[in-house]
Amino acid sequence: MPASPPAPPRRLLYVANEDYAFLMHRLPMARAAREAGFEVHVATNVNKGAAAIAAERFTLHPIPFRRGGLSPSAAWPVVRAIRRVERAINPDVVHHSGLQASLLGSLAALGSDVPVVNAITGLGYIFTSTTWRSGLLKQAMAWLLPRLMNRRSSCVLVQNPDDSAALRRLGVNADRITLIPGSGVDTDRFQPLPEPEGPITFGFAGRLLTDKGVRALVAAHRLLRGEGHAFNLLIAGNPDPANPASVTEDEIAAWRREPGLTLLGHIDDITALWRRCHIAVLPSHREGLPVSLLEAAACGRPLVSTDAPGCREIALHEQTGLTVPIENAPALAQAMLQLAHSPVLRALYGAAARKLVEDKLSAKIIGGAIVDLYTRMTSGDRDDT
Repeated sequence: MPASPPAPPRRLLYVANEDYAFLMHRLPMARAAREAGFEVHVATNVNKGAAAIAAERFTLHPIPFRRGGLSPSAAWPVVRAIRRVERAINPDVVHHSGLQASLLGSLAALGSDVPVVNAITGLGYIFTSTTWRSGLLKQAMAWLLPRLMNRRSSCVLVQNPDDSAALRRLGVNADRITLIPGSGVDTDRFQPLPEPEGPITFGFAGRLLTDKGVRALVAAHRLLRGEGHAFNLLIAGNPDPANPASVTEDEIAAWRREPGLTLLGHIDDITALWRRCHIAVLPSHREGLPVSLLEAAACGRPLVSTDAPGCREIALHEQTGLTVPIENAPALAQAMLQLAHSPVLRALYGAAARKLVEDKLSAKIIGGAIVDLYTRMTSGDRDDT
């Protein structure tokens, strides 16, 4: 008897609003899927990430996403574009990355039985802001999310228990929700680093948003410098004009005049930041599971953060670092000072942070979990208990 032809590879489509967001937050998962035999496609707004996506042997599909664009005039062209891609490639499973992609991608999937993973990470400005506008958006999400996320072929992926509870309160069924903590950290690439020489230096990596706690961090740094401590603060990241919580250009100009504060903007090699820093700081209001702290932890850096959803999964108080209340600059300054004055604590917390990543949050561990999820969904036997 002639041998049967090999089965075609399963086809996986990622939908993300920006190419850099896919590369920053989904690349370890996509690599794990590729190594497991999936043919990986990426539908996203193309900025500067096309070459990096092509280098991973993923197929790129440009989509006209506009960040923050949930109005009908902005949404429907994206929905139509996603539907065109799905009809062209006939994916076996679709992974929507972030709230905007999950909403628009789920609208595009209406009428289809393709399995869908809706990765809703951190819950974003809508859920951290207290403005009247965000309140209206939250009400709209409470109406829309259950209708889109509770479909039989849909899975909602979260990174921490707080996000799972918040989505259940909004009407998403518990049996639709799967928790996988983060996207995974490449522990071969990110290795423990020796402490740098010179003055104590704190590092921050992220978008320059109120929600990320960057204003509170600058205020804490100012307090420490005012008390005569010659500490340095390196801030890697840019403002995000599409986000209402972004810092302004006037603030940026004022920060450039702050003694001991250096604004680095975007940096390609994040290890270069942690090589220069003694301590990683992210006083965020809410995260899925913060990539910047995961990478800093993998480099053996002690952490200063908040006891906020997502942050508390990696910044364990008096284990991997210190935690403080949200938007409390004096408490943040005190925690930073405590670690600055204690090389013993820095070494202890940094080693514990590295071990936590190795034991629970590495790219290998998380990649295996996500591939298992894809496999269950494509085989039709996802465990909904």
